[in-house]
Amino acid sequence: MSDTATLINLPWRSNAACRGLDPSIFYPVTDEEAATAKSVCDLCPVQSLCLEHALGIREKEGVWGGCTERERRRIIRQRRRSA
Repeated sequence: MSDTATLINLPWRSNAACRGLDPSIFYPVTDEEAATAKSVCDLCPVQSLCLEHALGIREKEGVWGGCTERERRRIIRQRRRSA
């Protein structure tokens, strides 16, 4: 299954605050430019599901669930230490 097909088949996506927005917002060049995407995520009713999805598939790019790729790596490391 392609990445696009995977995203389409996630039912929580229909409730996402980012639905219909320009995807480029969520792919900032630097972490410092991620504020706009994070502000959308802050209002999202499915933020935690989105973040868990990104963590689960080890998404390498973009802002997912309010976290940049660097922040997601940090969460994964913290979870490993506490496991």
